[in-house]
Amino acid sequence: MNKSKNSISFKYLVNDLPAGLVVFLVALPLCLGISLASGAPFFSGIISGIIGGIVIGALSQSNLSVSGPAAGLAALVLAAITNIGDFRLFLCAVIIAGAIQVLMGAAKLGGIANYFPSSVIKGMLTSIGILIIAKQIPHAFGYDRDEAGNLTQLFPFGNEDLVEFFKPLHHIDVGVFLICLVSILVILFWERPAIKSKFKFIPGALVAVIVAVILTQVFKYFIPVLNIEQDHFVNIRVASSVGDFFSFFTLPDIAGFTNGTVIITGVMLAIIASLETLLCIEAVDNLDPERNVTNTNRELFAQGTGNIISGLIGGLPITSVIVRSSANIQAGAKTKVSSIFHGLLLLVCVISIPALLNMIPLSALAAILILTGYKLTKLSIFKQMISNGKYQYIPFFVTVMVIIGIDLLGLVPGLKGEGLLVGVVAGLIAAIGALLHGNLKNSYYFHKEKHKENDIIKIHLSEEVSFLNKASIRETLDHLPENSTVVIDASSTKYIEFDVLEIIKEFRDIKAPLKNINCTLTGFKEVYKIENNLNVKSSH
Repeated sequence: MNKSKNSISFKYLVNDLPAGLVVFLVALPLCLGISLASGAPFFSGIISGIIGGIVIGALSQSNLSVSGPAAGLAALVLAAITNIGDFRLFLCAVIIAGAIQVLMGAAKLGGIANYFPSSVIKGMLTSIGILIIAKQIPHAFGYDRDEAGNLTQLFPFGNEDLVEFFKPLHHIDVGVFLICLVSILVILFWERPAIKSKFKFIPGALVAVIVAVILTQVFKYFIPVLNIEQDHFVNIRVASSVGDFFSFFTLPDIAGFTNGTVIITGVMLAIIASLETLLCIEAVDNLDPERNVTNTNRELFAQGTGNIISGLIGGLPITSVIVRSSANIQAGAKTKVSSIFHGLLLLVCVISIPALLNMIPLSALAAILILTGYKLTKLSIFKQMISNGKYQYIPFFVTVMVIIGIDLLGLVPGLKGEGLLVGVVAGLIAAIGALLHGNLKNSYYFHKEKHKENDIIKIHLSEEVSFLNKASIRETLDHLPENSTVVIDASSTKYIEFDVLEIIKEFRDIKAPLKNINCTLTGFKEVYKIENNLNVKSSH
Protein backbone atom coordinates (compact mmCIF):
# COMPACT_ATOMS: atom_id res chain seq x y z
CA MET A 1 0.00 0.00 0.00
CA ASN A 2 1.34 3.43 -0.93
CA LYS A 3 1.63 6.45 1.33
CA SER A 4 0.21 9.70 -0.03
CA LYS A 5 2.80 12.42 -0.54
CA ASN A 6 2.20 16.10 0.09
CA SER A 7 2.89 17.34 -3.40
CA ILE A 8 0.91 19.04 -6.15
CA SER A 9 1.36 17.55 -9.60
CA PHE A 10 0.11 18.98 -12.88
CA LYS A 11 0.85 15.75 -14.68
CA TYR A 12 -2.80 14.69 -14.74
CA LEU A 13 -4.52 17.99 -15.58
CA VAL A 14 -6.57 16.24 -18.26
CA ASN A 15 -8.09 14.14 -15.46
CA ASP A 16 -8.09 16.62 -12.59
CA LEU A 17 -9.64 19.69 -14.22
CA PRO A 18 -12.84 17.92 -15.43
CA ALA A 19 -13.10 16.18 -12.04
CA GLY A 20 -12.74 19.55 -10.29
CA LEU A 21 -15.57 20.93 -12.42
CA VAL A 22 -17.82 18.01 -11.42
CA VAL A 23 -17.02 18.49 -7.73
CA PHE A 24 -17.76 22.22 -8.09
CA LEU A 25 -21.20 21.42 -9.53
CA VAL A 26 -21.84 19.08 -6.59
CA ALA A 27 -20.45 21.48 -3.99
CA LEU A 28 -22.23 24.70 -5.01
CA PRO A 29 -25.78 23.72 -4.00
CA LEU A 30 -24.45 21.87 -0.94
CA CYS A 31 -22.55 24.95 0.30
CA LEU A 32 -25.73 27.00 0.07
CA GLY A 33 -27.89 24.22 1.52
CA ILE A 34 -25.66 23.62 4.52
CA SER A 35 -25.57 27.38 5.20
CA LEU A 36 -29.36 27.27 5.27
CA ALA A 37 -29.39 24.22 7.57
CA SER A 38 -26.84 25.91 9.85
CA GLY A 39 -28.76 29.16 10.23
CA ALA A 40 -25.69 31.01 8.92
CA PRO A 41 -25.22 33.58 6.13
CA PHE A 42 -25.13 31.97 2.69
CA PHE A 43 -21.80 33.65 1.99
CA SER A 44 -20.24 31.76 4.91
CA GLY A 45 -20.98 28.41 3.26
CA ILE A 46 -19.30 29.51 0.05
CA ILE A 47 -16.28 30.76 2.03
CA SER A 48 -15.82 27.41 3.75
CA GLY A 49 -16.15 25.60 0.40
CA ILE A 50 -13.43 27.82 -1.08
CA ILE A 51 -11.08 27.27 1.87
CA GLY A 52 -11.84 23.55 1.95
CA GLY A 53 -10.86 23.29 -1.70
CA ILE A 54 -7.85 25.61 -1.93
CA VAL A 55 -6.25 25.69 1.54
CA ILE A 56 -7.01 22.20 2.84
CA GLY A 57 -6.61 20.76 -0.66
CA ALA A 58 -3.06 22.16 -0.76
CA LEU A 59 -2.09 21.10 2.78
CA SER A 60 -3.68 17.64 2.89
CA GLN A 61 -1.73 14.55 1.82
CA SER A 62 -4.89 12.95 0.44
CA ASN A 63 -5.00 13.01 -3.34
CA LEU A 64 -8.74 12.47 -3.63
CA SER A 65 -10.42 13.82 -0.49
CA VAL A 66 -12.43 17.05 -0.88
CA SER A 67 -13.29 19.26 2.11
CA GLY A 68 -15.98 21.84 2.74
CA PRO A 69 -18.99 22.59 4.97
CA ALA A 70 -20.53 19.31 6.09
CA ALA A 71 -24.11 18.28 6.73
CA GLY A 72 -22.85 16.34 9.74
CA LEU A 73 -22.09 19.60 11.55
CA ALA A 74 -25.16 21.55 10.45
CA ALA A 75 -27.34 20.63 13.43
CA LEU A 76 -24.57 21.44 15.90
CA VAL A 77 -23.79 24.76 14.18
CA LEU A 78 -27.47 25.78 14.13
CA ALA A 79 -27.90 25.07 17.82
CA ALA A 80 -24.58 26.74 18.68
CA ILE A 81 -25.32 29.95 16.75
CA THR A 82 -28.73 30.13 18.41
CA ASN A 83 -27.35 29.53 21.93
CA ILE A 84 -24.42 31.91 21.53
CA GLY A 85 -26.68 34.51 19.94
CA ASP A 86 -24.06 36.13 17.72
CA PHE A 87 -22.47 34.72 14.55
CA ARG A 88 -19.29 36.73 15.18
CA LEU A 89 -18.89 35.06 18.57
CA PHE A 90 -19.55 31.67 16.97
CA LEU A 91 -16.63 32.26 14.60
CA CYS A 92 -14.35 32.17 17.64
CA ALA A 93 -15.59 28.62 18.29
CA VAL A 94 -14.58 27.67 14.74
CA ILE A 95 -11.08 29.09 15.33
CA ILE A 96 -10.81 27.24 18.67
CA ALA A 97 -11.87 24.01 16.96
CA GLY A 98 -9.23 24.52 14.29
CA ALA A 99 -6.51 25.17 16.88
CA ILE A 100 -7.48 21.98 18.75
CA GLN A 101 -7.28 19.99 15.50
CA VAL A 102 -3.80 21.37 14.79
CA LEU A 103 -2.71 20.33 18.29
CA MET A 104 -4.30 16.90 17.78
CA GLY A 105 -2.29 16.48 14.60
CA ALA A 106 0.91 17.55 16.36
CA ALA A 107 0.16 15.08 19.17
CA LYS A 108 -0.33 12.32 16.56
CA LEU A 109 -3.95 11.63 17.52
CA GLY A 110 -4.95 10.78 13.96
CA GLY A 111 -6.00 7.28 15.07
CA ILE A 112 -8.57 8.57 17.57
CA ALA A 113 -11.51 7.39 15.42
CA ASN A 114 -10.44 3.80 16.08
CA TYR A 115 -11.48 4.21 19.71
CA PHE A 116 -15.07 5.17 18.87
CA PRO A 117 -17.31 2.17 18.18
CA SER A 118 -19.11 2.28 14.86
CA SER A 119 -22.46 1.88 16.64
CA VAL A 120 -22.01 5.24 18.38
CA ILE A 121 -20.76 6.98 15.23
CA LYS A 122 -23.69 5.63 13.21
CA GLY A 123 -26.04 6.72 15.98
CA MET A 124 -24.61 10.23 15.82
CA LEU A 125 -24.94 10.40 12.01
CA THR A 126 -28.47 8.99 12.13
CA SER A 127 -29.47 11.63 14.68
CA ILE A 128 -27.95 14.33 12.51
CA GLY A 129 -30.05 13.07 9.61
CA ILE A 130 -33.24 13.30 11.70
CA LEU A 131 -32.34 16.80 12.89
CA ILE A 132 -31.61 17.98 9.35
CA ILE A 133 -34.97 16.71 8.07
CA ALA A 134 -36.88 18.23 10.97
CA LYS A 135 -35.26 21.62 10.64
CA GLN A 136 -35.91 21.79 6.87
CA ILE A 137 -39.66 21.26 7.21
CA PRO A 138 -40.32 25.01 7.72
CA HIS A 139 -38.46 25.85 4.51
CA ALA A 140 -40.22 23.06 2.63
CA PHE A 141 -43.66 24.43 3.56
CA GLY A 142 -42.83 28.13 3.41
CA TYR A 143 -43.39 28.66 7.13
CA ASP A 144 -39.85 29.75 7.91
CA ARG A 145 -40.37 33.20 9.40
CA ASP A 146 -41.42 34.04 12.92
CA GLU A 147 -43.79 36.83 13.96
CA ALA A 148 -40.98 39.38 13.84
CA GLY A 149 -39.97 38.38 10.32
CA ASN A 150 -36.78 36.59 11.36
CA LEU A 151 -35.69 33.28 9.85
CA THR A 152 -36.92 30.42 12.00
CA GLN A 153 -33.89 28.71 13.48
CA LEU A 154 -35.06 25.91 15.72
CA PHE A 155 -37.75 23.32 15.86
CA PRO A 156 -40.26 23.57 17.61
CA PHE A 157 -41.17 27.12 16.60
CA GLY A 158 -42.73 29.23 19.27
CA ASN A 159 -42.38 27.28 22.50
CA GLU A 160 -41.77 23.83 23.90
CA ASP A 161 -45.31 22.62 23.14
CA LEU A 162 -45.09 19.67 20.75
CA VAL A 163 -48.24 20.94 19.03
CA GLU A 164 -45.91 23.45 17.42
CA PHE A 165 -44.47 20.62 15.31
CA PHE A 166 -47.62 20.70 13.20
CA LYS A 167 -47.78 24.45 12.61
CA PRO A 168 -46.21 24.26 9.12
CA LEU A 169 -49.15 22.13 7.98
CA HIS A 170 -51.48 25.04 8.75
CA HIS A 171 -49.34 27.65 7.01
CA ILE A 172 -48.42 26.03 3.71
CA ASP A 173 -47.20 28.30 0.93
CA VAL A 174 -48.36 26.26 -2.07
CA GLY A 175 -45.73 27.65 -4.44
CA VAL A 176 -42.90 26.96 -2.00
CA PHE A 177 -44.15 23.45 -1.27
CA LEU A 178 -44.50 22.61 -4.98
CA ILE A 179 -40.90 23.72 -5.59
CA CYS A 180 -39.70 21.44 -2.78
CA LEU A 181 -41.79 18.50 -4.00
CA VAL A 182 -40.65 18.87 -7.62
CA SER A 183 -37.01 19.19 -6.51
CA ILE A 184 -37.24 15.95 -4.52
CA LEU A 185 -38.82 14.15 -7.48
CA VAL A 186 -36.12 15.47 -9.85
CA ILE A 187 -33.30 14.24 -7.58
CA LEU A 188 -34.93 10.83 -7.13
CA PHE A 189 -35.46 10.54 -10.89
CA TRP A 190 -31.85 11.54 -11.53
CA GLU A 191 -30.62 8.87 -9.11
CA ARG A 192 -32.20 6.06 -11.14
CA PRO A 193 -29.43 3.86 -12.59
CA ALA A 194 -30.55 4.31 -16.20
CA ILE A 195 -30.39 8.10 -15.90
CA LYS A 196 -27.36 8.29 -13.65
CA SER A 197 -25.27 6.15 -15.98
CA LYS A 198 -25.97 8.47 -18.93
CA PHE A 199 -25.40 11.73 -17.03
CA LYS A 200 -23.03 10.58 -14.27
CA PHE A 201 -21.06 13.83 -14.25
CA ILE A 202 -24.14 16.01 -13.76
CA PRO A 203 -25.31 15.92 -10.11
CA GLY A 204 -29.01 15.57 -9.43
CA ALA A 205 -28.91 18.38 -6.85
CA LEU A 206 -27.74 20.83 -9.50
CA VAL A 207 -30.45 19.71 -11.92
CA ALA A 208 -33.06 20.15 -9.16
CA VAL A 209 -31.83 23.68 -8.46
CA ILE A 210 -31.99 24.63 -12.15
CA VAL A 211 -35.52 23.21 -12.48
CA ALA A 212 -36.55 25.07 -9.31
CA VAL A 213 -35.22 28.39 -10.65
CA ILE A 214 -37.13 27.89 -13.91
CA LEU A 215 -40.32 27.03 -12.00
CA THR A 216 -40.10 30.18 -9.88
CA GLN A 217 -39.93 32.27 -13.06
CA VAL A 218 -42.93 30.40 -14.51
CA PHE A 219 -44.89 31.06 -11.31
CA LYS A 220 -43.88 34.72 -11.32
CA TYR A 221 -44.91 35.52 -14.88
CA PHE A 222 -47.65 32.99 -15.68
CA ILE A 223 -49.16 31.74 -12.38
CA PRO A 224 -49.14 34.74 -10.01
CA VAL A 225 -51.11 32.88 -7.33
CA LEU A 226 -48.07 30.60 -6.86
CA ASN A 227 -45.52 33.40 -6.92
CA ILE A 228 -42.88 33.05 -4.18
CA GLU A 229 -41.97 36.00 -1.97
CA GLN A 230 -38.39 37.24 -2.05
CA ASP A 231 -37.62 36.22 1.54
CA HIS A 232 -37.88 32.56 0.46
CA PHE A 233 -34.81 32.86 -1.80
CA VAL A 234 -31.05 32.69 -1.29
CA ASN A 235 -29.74 36.08 -0.29
CA ILE A 236 -26.07 36.73 -1.12
CA ARG A 237 -24.93 40.34 -1.28
CA VAL A 238 -23.83 41.56 -4.70
CA ALA A 239 -20.56 43.49 -4.71
CA SER A 240 -20.29 46.73 -6.65
CA SER A 241 -16.48 46.77 -6.47
CA VAL A 242 -13.51 44.74 -5.25
CA GLY A 243 -13.43 46.70 -2.01
CA ASP A 244 -17.13 46.13 -1.52
CA PHE A 245 -16.62 42.38 -1.98
CA PHE A 246 -14.04 42.18 0.80
CA SER A 247 -16.44 44.01 3.09
CA PHE A 248 -18.71 40.95 2.95
CA PHE A 249 -16.32 38.92 5.08
CA THR A 250 -17.32 38.68 8.75
CA LEU A 251 -14.59 39.02 11.37
CA PRO A 252 -14.81 37.20 14.71
CA ASP A 253 -15.56 39.02 17.94
CA ILE A 254 -12.49 38.38 20.09
CA ALA A 255 -14.67 38.50 23.21
CA GLY A 256 -15.72 34.97 22.24
CA PHE A 257 -12.34 33.56 23.26
CA THR A 258 -13.20 34.21 26.93
CA ASN A 259 -16.81 33.00 26.65
CA GLY A 260 -17.37 29.59 28.27
CA THR A 261 -20.19 28.60 25.91
CA VAL A 262 -18.04 29.49 22.89
CA ILE A 263 -15.08 27.47 24.20
CA ILE A 264 -17.27 24.39 24.87
CA THR A 265 -18.74 24.74 21.37
CA GLY A 266 -15.24 24.86 19.93
CA VAL A 267 -14.31 21.63 21.70
CA MET A 268 -17.49 19.93 20.45
CA LEU A 269 -16.82 21.11 16.90
CA ALA A 270 -13.23 19.84 17.06
CA ILE A 271 -14.28 16.37 18.25
CA ILE A 272 -17.14 15.84 15.81
CA ALA A 273 -15.37 17.47 12.83
CA SER A 274 -12.27 15.35 13.46
CA LEU A 275 -14.29 12.14 13.71
CA GLU A 276 -16.19 12.92 10.50
CA THR A 277 -12.96 13.80 8.69
CA LEU A 278 -11.08 10.69 9.82
CA LEU A 279 -13.98 8.41 8.89
CA CYS A 280 -14.22 10.07 5.47
CA ILE A 281 -10.47 9.76 4.91
CA GLU A 282 -10.64 6.04 5.72
CA ALA A 283 -13.49 5.60 3.23
CA VAL A 284 -11.65 7.58 0.54
CA ASP A 285 -8.48 5.53 0.99
CA ASN A 286 -10.54 2.36 0.51
CA LEU A 287 -12.10 3.82 -2.68
CA ASP A 288 -8.76 5.04 -4.06
CA PRO A 289 -7.78 2.90 -7.08
CA GLU A 290 -4.12 3.48 -6.18
CA ARG A 291 -4.75 2.42 -2.57
CA ASN A 292 -2.81 5.37 -1.16
CA VAL A 293 -2.86 5.72 2.62
CA THR A 294 -3.39 9.22 3.96
CA ASN A 295 -1.38 10.46 6.93
CA THR A 296 -4.23 11.16 9.37
CA ASN A 297 -2.08 13.33 11.63
CA ARG A 298 -1.24 15.54 8.66
CA GLU A 299 -4.95 15.58 7.75
CA LEU A 300 -5.91 16.89 11.19
CA PHE A 301 -3.28 19.62 10.80
CA ALA A 302 -4.68 20.57 7.37
CA GLN A 303 -8.28 20.57 8.60
CA GLY A 304 -7.34 22.61 11.66
CA THR A 305 -5.50 25.20 9.57
CA GLY A 306 -8.49 25.44 7.24
CA ASN A 307 -10.91 25.91 10.14
CA ILE A 308 -8.74 28.63 11.70
CA ILE A 309 -8.74 30.58 8.42
CA SER A 310 -12.46 29.92 7.90
CA GLY A 311 -13.28 31.28 11.36
CA LEU A 312 -11.10 34.36 10.81
CA ILE A 313 -13.00 35.46 7.67
CA GLY A 314 -16.54 34.36 8.43
CA GLY A 315 -16.81 30.77 7.19
CA LEU A 316 -18.48 27.66 8.56
CA PRO A 317 -16.54 24.75 10.13
CA ILE A 318 -15.02 22.39 7.57
CA THR A 319 -14.55 18.63 7.34
CA SER A 320 -13.60 16.15 4.68
CA VAL A 321 -16.89 15.34 2.90
CA ILE A 322 -17.65 11.88 1.50
CA VAL A 323 -20.22 13.15 -1.05
CA ARG A 324 -17.73 15.48 -2.73
CA SER A 325 -14.85 13.03 -2.34
CA SER A 326 -16.73 10.14 -3.94
CA ALA A 327 -17.85 12.43 -6.78
CA ASN A 328 -14.19 13.38 -7.22
CA ILE A 329 -13.13 9.73 -7.45
CA GLN A 330 -15.96 8.79 -9.82
CA ALA A 331 -15.04 11.72 -12.07
CA GLY A 332 -11.54 10.29 -12.52
CA ALA A 333 -9.41 12.62 -10.38
CA LYS A 334 -5.78 11.64 -9.92
CA THR A 335 -4.31 14.34 -7.65
CA LYS A 336 -5.33 17.09 -5.24
CA VAL A 337 -5.33 19.59 -8.13
CA SER A 338 -9.00 18.67 -8.69
CA SER A 339 -9.91 19.77 -5.14
CA ILE A 340 -7.97 23.03 -5.48
CA PHE A 341 -9.58 23.72 -8.87
CA HIS A 342 -13.10 23.21 -7.46
CA GLY A 343 -12.28 25.77 -4.74
CA LEU A 344 -11.09 28.27 -7.34
CA LEU A 345 -14.33 27.77 -9.31
CA LEU A 346 -16.37 28.49 -6.17
CA LEU A 347 -14.38 31.70 -5.70
CA VAL A 348 -15.00 32.79 -9.30
CA CYS A 349 -18.69 31.90 -8.92
CA VAL A 350 -19.33 33.99 -5.81
CA ILE A 351 -17.49 36.96 -7.36
CA SER A 352 -19.05 36.84 -10.83
CA ILE A 353 -22.62 35.45 -10.54
CA PRO A 354 -24.09 36.17 -7.08
CA ALA A 355 -27.25 37.55 -8.72
CA LEU A 356 -27.89 34.15 -10.31
CA LEU A 357 -27.37 32.40 -6.99
CA ASN A 358 -30.00 34.69 -5.44
CA MET A 359 -32.58 33.20 -7.82
CA ILE A 360 -32.40 29.83 -6.00
CA PRO A 361 -35.44 29.19 -3.77
CA LEU A 362 -34.79 27.99 -0.23
CA SER A 363 -37.27 25.13 -0.66
CA ALA A 364 -35.06 23.61 -3.39
CA LEU A 365 -32.13 23.59 -0.98
CA ALA A 366 -34.43 22.15 1.68
CA ALA A 367 -35.27 19.30 -0.71
CA ILE A 368 -31.57 18.53 -1.15
CA LEU A 369 -31.03 18.52 2.61
CA ILE A 370 -34.12 16.39 3.31
CA LEU A 371 -32.79 13.70 0.98
CA THR A 372 -29.32 14.06 2.52
CA GLY A 373 -30.86 13.56 5.95
CA TYR A 374 -32.81 10.55 4.70
CA LYS A 375 -29.63 8.85 3.49
CA LEU A 376 -28.22 9.24 6.99
CA THR A 377 -31.29 7.88 8.76
CA LYS A 378 -32.99 5.43 6.41
CA LEU A 379 -34.71 2.35 7.83
CA SER A 380 -32.04 -0.08 6.56
CA ILE A 381 -29.55 1.42 9.03
CA PHE A 382 -31.82 0.58 11.96
CA LYS A 383 -32.37 -2.94 10.61
CA GLN A 384 -28.62 -3.44 10.20
CA MET A 385 -27.86 -2.34 13.74
CA ILE A 386 -30.54 -4.63 15.20
CA SER A 387 -29.30 -7.58 13.16
CA ASN A 388 -25.76 -7.01 14.47
CA GLY A 389 -26.91 -7.76 18.01
CA LYS A 390 -27.37 -5.97 21.28
CA TYR A 391 -23.74 -4.95 21.65
CA GLN A 392 -24.29 -2.84 18.51
CA TYR A 393 -27.90 -1.68 18.78
CA ILE A 394 -27.92 -0.70 22.47
CA PRO A 395 -25.19 2.01 22.10
CA PHE A 396 -26.75 3.01 18.76
CA PHE A 397 -30.24 3.60 20.16
CA VAL A 398 -28.92 5.26 23.32
CA THR A 399 -26.97 7.74 21.16
CA VAL A 400 -29.97 8.47 18.92
CA MET A 401 -32.49 8.86 21.73
CA VAL A 402 -30.29 11.18 23.79
CA ILE A 403 -29.45 13.46 20.87
CA ILE A 404 -33.03 13.65 19.59
CA GLY A 405 -34.41 14.08 23.11
CA ILE A 406 -32.12 17.03 23.83
CA ASP A 407 -31.71 18.82 20.49
CA LEU A 408 -35.09 18.19 18.85
CA LEU A 409 -37.63 17.58 21.60
CA GLY A 410 -35.99 19.85 24.17
CA LEU A 411 -36.54 17.38 27.00
CA VAL A 412 -33.54 18.77 28.92
CA PRO A 413 -33.66 22.59 28.44
CA GLY A 414 -30.37 23.13 30.26
CA LEU A 415 -28.51 21.04 27.66
CA LYS A 416 -30.18 22.55 24.61
CA GLY A 417 -27.73 22.65 21.70
CA GLU A 418 -25.32 20.18 23.30
CA GLY A 419 -27.20 17.01 22.37
CA LEU A 420 -24.55 15.70 19.98
CA LEU A 421 -21.79 15.75 22.56
CA VAL A 422 -24.00 14.39 25.35
CA GLY A 423 -25.40 11.72 23.02
CA VAL A 424 -21.95 10.53 21.93
CA VAL A 425 -20.80 10.37 25.56
CA ALA A 426 -23.96 8.47 26.52
CA GLY A 427 -23.42 6.04 23.64
CA LEU A 428 -19.81 5.46 24.70
CA ILE A 429 -20.92 4.80 28.27
CA ALA A 430 -23.50 2.31 26.99
CA ALA A 431 -20.89 0.58 24.82
CA ILE A 432 -18.37 0.43 27.66
CA GLY A 433 -21.05 -0.78 30.07
CA ALA A 434 -21.95 -3.61 27.71
CA LEU A 435 -18.27 -4.41 27.31
CA LEU A 436 -17.64 -4.52 31.05
CA HIS A 437 -20.67 -6.74 31.49
CA GLY A 438 -19.24 -9.13 28.92
CA ASN A 439 -15.80 -8.98 30.55
CA LEU A 440 -17.01 -10.10 33.99
CA LYS A 441 -15.90 -13.61 33.13
CA ASN A 442 -13.70 -13.18 30.07
CA SER A 443 -10.62 -10.98 30.13
CA TYR A 444 -9.15 -9.47 26.96
CA TYR A 445 -6.09 -11.07 25.44
CA PHE A 446 -4.48 -10.43 22.08
CA HIS A 447 -1.29 -12.25 21.09
CA LYS A 448 1.04 -11.56 18.19
CA GLU A 449 4.28 -13.38 17.57
CA LYS A 450 7.50 -11.71 16.46
CA HIS A 451 7.82 -12.06 12.74
CA LYS A 452 9.81 -11.29 9.64
CA GLU A 453 9.32 -11.68 5.90
CA ASN A 454 8.37 -15.19 4.68
CA ASP A 455 7.53 -16.39 8.22
CA ILE A 456 4.26 -18.05 9.15
CA ILE A 457 2.61 -15.64 11.55
CA LYS A 458 -0.05 -16.80 14.03
CA ILE A 459 -2.37 -14.32 15.67
CA HIS A 460 -4.54 -15.76 18.44
CA LEU A 461 -7.65 -13.91 19.51
CA SER A 462 -8.75 -14.19 23.13
CA GLU A 463 -12.18 -15.08 24.48
CA GLU A 464 -13.37 -11.46 24.25
CA VAL A 465 -12.37 -8.96 21.52
CA SER A 466 -13.99 -5.50 21.78
CA PHE A 467 -13.91 -2.18 19.92
CA LEU A 468 -11.22 -1.03 22.39
CA ASN A 469 -8.90 -3.44 20.62
CA LYS A 470 -9.57 -1.96 17.15
CA ALA A 471 -6.50 0.24 17.08
CA SER A 472 -3.97 -2.40 18.18
CA ILE A 473 -5.38 -5.06 15.85
CA ARG A 474 -5.49 -2.66 12.88
CA GLU A 475 -1.92 -1.52 13.57
CA THR A 476 -0.66 -5.10 13.85
CA LEU A 477 -2.32 -6.15 10.60
CA ASP A 478 -1.17 -3.04 8.74
CA HIS A 479 2.47 -3.66 9.72
CA LEU A 480 2.67 -7.32 8.77
CA PRO A 481 5.51 -7.92 6.31
CA GLU A 482 4.98 -8.57 2.62
CA ASN A 483 5.05 -12.11 1.17
CA SER A 484 4.21 -13.69 4.53
CA THR A 485 1.57 -16.21 5.58
CA VAL A 486 -0.82 -15.11 8.32
CA VAL A 487 -3.18 -17.31 10.33
CA ILE A 488 -5.79 -15.49 12.45
CA ASP A 489 -7.17 -17.97 14.98
CA ALA A 490 -10.51 -17.35 16.71
CA SER A 491 -11.00 -20.91 17.95
CA SER A 492 -11.15 -19.82 21.60
CA THR A 493 -13.15 -16.67 20.98
CA LYS A 494 -16.68 -16.35 22.37
CA TYR A 495 -17.33 -12.78 21.21
CA ILE A 496 -15.81 -10.50 18.55
CA GLU A 497 -16.95 -6.89 18.17
CA PHE A 498 -18.50 -6.12 14.78
CA ASP A 499 -15.96 -3.33 14.18
CA VAL A 500 -13.07 -5.80 14.63
CA LEU A 501 -14.70 -8.31 12.29
CA GLU A 502 -14.87 -5.60 9.63
CA ILE A 503 -11.18 -4.76 10.11
CA ILE A 504 -10.18 -8.42 9.75
CA LYS A 505 -12.38 -8.85 6.70
CA GLU A 506 -10.93 -5.69 5.11
CA PHE A 507 -7.41 -7.01 5.74
CA ARG A 508 -8.15 -10.42 4.26
CA ASP A 509 -10.01 -9.16 1.19
CA ILE A 510 -8.22 -5.90 0.34
CA LYS A 511 -5.01 -5.14 2.19
CA ALA A 512 -3.42 -8.60 2.32
CA PRO A 513 -3.56 -9.22 -1.46
CA LEU A 514 -1.91 -5.83 -2.09
CA LYS A 515 1.11 -6.95 0.01
CA ASN A 516 1.05 -10.52 -1.32
CA ILE A 517 0.11 -11.84 2.11
CA ASN A 518 -1.61 -15.20 2.30
CA CYS A 519 -4.25 -14.69 5.01
CA THR A 520 -6.14 -17.63 6.53
CA LEU A 521 -8.97 -17.33 9.07
CA THR A 522 -9.65 -20.25 11.36
CA GLY A 523 -12.14 -20.82 14.13
CA PHE A 524 -14.43 -17.96 13.12
CA LYS A 525 -18.03 -18.80 13.91
CA GLU A 526 -21.08 -17.63 12.03
CA VAL A 527 -22.65 -16.33 15.23
CA TYR A 528 -20.90 -15.19 18.39
CA LYS A 529 -22.68 -15.62 21.72
CA ILE A 530 -22.15 -14.47 25.27
CA GLU A 531 -24.15 -16.38 27.86
CA ASN A 532 -26.33 -17.82 25.12
CA ASN A 533 -27.48 -14.38 23.91
CA LEU A 534 -27.23 -13.55 20.23
CA ASN A 535 -24.83 -10.65 19.68
CA VAL A 536 -22.86 -10.40 16.48
CA LYS A 537 -23.09 -12.16 13.17
CA SER A 538 -19.82 -12.78 11.43
CA SER A 539 -19.48 -12.21 7.72
CA HIS A 540 -16.46 -14.54 7.53
